[in-house]
Amino acid sequence: MPTYTGISSEAFRHPLDRQAEQALRSFPGFDLIARKFVEFVYERPQLVYLMGNTIQVGPRQYSTIYQMFRECVRDLDIYPEPTLFVSQNPLANSYALGQEHPYIVINTGVLDLLDEAEIRAVLAHELGHIKCGHTILIQMAMWAMNTASALGELTFGIGNFVSSALIYAFFEWRRKAELTADRAAMLVIDDLNTVMSSMMKISGGSIKYANECSLQEFIQQSENYQALDEDGLNQIYKFLIYNGAQGMMLTHPFAVERVHYLKEWAGSEEYQQIKKGNYQRSPASGAVDVTAQTNQNQEVENLRKKIEELQREINRIQRSE
Repeated sequence: MPTYTGISSEAFRHPLDRQAEQALRSFPGFDLIARKFVEFVYERPQLVYLMGNTIQVGPRQYSTIYQMFRECVRDLDIYPEPTLFVSQNPLANSYALGQEHPYIVINTGVLDLLDEAEIRAVLAHELGHIKCGHTILIQMAMWAMNTASALGELTFGIGNFVSSALIYAFFEWRRKAELTADRAAMLVIDDLNTVMSSMMKISGGSIKYANECSLQEFIQQSENYQALDEDGLNQIYKFLIYNGAQGMMLTHPFAVERVHYLKEWAGSEEYQQIKKGNYQRSPASGAVDVTAQTNQNQEVENLRKKIEELQREINRIQRSE
């Protein structure tokens, strides 16, 4: 497996990820969300839960998985080493969170469904999120979504309006961030079919009928999906589905869409140059600065004062009842 010593996350970051994050950070209200998140949300409760209710991977615990994990950490030049947990969950899923103490959780459903090369691809994908500093923004998006409804009630709908717009921007960025993490998996695995196979199996793979699943058919499905855009109405349907038309906003692009983007990059000169060692370099990394720029967004500060005024009025009315 190739090792990319000193590689910067910017060397492989998908331009759609970069654009969506820039739009998110410039969106009115982001600084307010950032300040409140840093103020109220901490990593320790989740780490305590994972320590108590999952298996922490190490040299004598899931040693094969740990060895693959260590190699992926080395190949993407990530320091310090994140913590890896295995959760007893049949759903084939995994995720990465945390800033000061980043960690990855991989479900037993992934370990049971995928072969070792595909598991390595999943680990590299999640490490890509950490390498690029996605995890803190993902946590912010989750927190903003969970508090949006309550915030709206407390501010006569004003907070809910702002939060809904922010949540849209957060989810748009989250989906684009997955494309970058897929590139990280591609860099580590250096085998397009393995990465695409992991996507196919997580989308609808079966242990019992694994011999009846065809990667080539899945690739053809991806091409057919892209062809749907020839009808403008289908583009509208895609937009609506991604953004909550079926009850919830989607955090990931469809697997067939991810296959399309990854195939394009795997055949690009950019990818070939990175493999040759010609890439942007930086010290080992795994976090980004989300400190709010309080003096750069007067509109957000005015909104905060308005919310406080409305809250005081609510409290006054409640006391008089």
